[in-house]
Amino acid sequence: MSSTTHTVSSVPSVTPSSSVTTDQHKMSSRLISLDVMRGITIAFMILVNNSGEHAYWPFRHADWNGWTPTDLVFPTFLFLMGTSLVFSFESRLSRGVSKGKLLAHTVKRFFILFLLGLVVNGFPHFPLHTLRIYGVLQRIAICFLIGSVLYLWDRRPASKIALLVVALLGYWILMRWVPVPGFGLPGRDIPLLDKNANLVAYLDRHIFPGRLYEGVRDPEGLLSTIPALGTMLMGMLTGIWLRTQRSLSQKFAWMLGAGVLSTLLGELWNPWFPINKKLWTSSYVLFAAGCSLVGLALCYWAVEIKGWKKGWTFFWLVFGTNAISAYVFSELLSSALENTNVAPRMNLDHFLYLKIFDPIHPPGVGSLIYSICFVLVCWVPVLVLYRKKIFIKV
Repeated sequence: MSSTTHTVSSVPSVTPSSSVTTDQHKMSSRLISLDVMRGITIAFMILVNNSGEHAYWPFRHADWNGWTPTDLVFPTFLFLMGTSLVFSFESRLSRGVSKGKLLAHTVKRFFILFLLGLVVNGFPHFPLHTLRIYGVLQRIAICFLIGSVLYLWDRRPASKIALLVVALLGYWILMRWVPVPGFGLPGRDIPLLDKNANLVAYLDRHIFPGRLYEGVRDPEGLLSTIPALGTMLMGMLTGIWLRTQRSLSQKFAWMLGAGVLSTLLGELWNPWFPINKKLWTSSYVLFAAGCSLVGLALCYWAVEIKGWKKGWTFFWLVFGTNAISAYVFSELLSSALENTNVAPRMNLDHFLYLKIFDPIHPPGVGSLIYSICFVLVCWVPVLVLYRKKIFIKV
């Protein structure tokens, strides 16, 4: 990852920058609501990843089928990345950048993001024989690469819709109608979406044995990347829609309506293909992307239509314009605290929690205050970057 005085290239940002003057111009002309929504998303992602020891249910993942607000965070980030990708590529293509150069830059970003994911997984000890290969940044990297290639190949919405349908229906067919070796056919010989006896977990155990997040399964597994790409495609379709010549109110109304419809479709599919974040089921894609679209529509209404751009947006813009940097910093900080021992069998993270936050009652409030403090600590370094107009893009 490289940097200059004023700019570094970034996945989540809509446009690159090359000088302080250019930064100021582009920051004023970009879709601010997109940055705000991304900032809210990354802040909540950091909060729920460091939710303390007595977190309330909205700040914990669902155990298996079903959902909590926490389960909507990662798909929202992928969704927004798809939306940003459209703006970024169209901006560069309009400036005469060739598709070949864009593709080469995309491949470079893919490798950097994937390697960053391995660094996050291994820090600080890097146990190579058990290092987890899958991860959040790895999934982002794969979806970014495939989505970029697809968009450069064909920028029409029809191809994105067709691929979305194929991804969601194809994944459902694989998970419902393909027998799991050694277990049988889901829904007949074994429960549909059994925790261990499902095709995703089976493949991951054979591809990366001993390197999975949950031992015998991984929430960012290989096969479930197919529907995750569907999440990004829905974001790309939103980006294409936002670039049309329709009025701001029309764009808002259609986004809100499409978001509600997608959420309902996800719920309707749920009885036959349950909403499940860890398997990234097709119903989950529709439900979560619908929620993301509603959230983006509301931000769009507040910022782009009502013009509420001052005051409340600043905190989120700081996070939103350096989202990957904030996430990587939060993960490395968490690992550093957990691997710094201050007493036998007590790391620094647990020590600080016991001394400062555990005495707060009720316990859930103490956990929430701990999470908020962690988010604020992570906000400081990206605030410095924002003030210096450095937008790190990897």
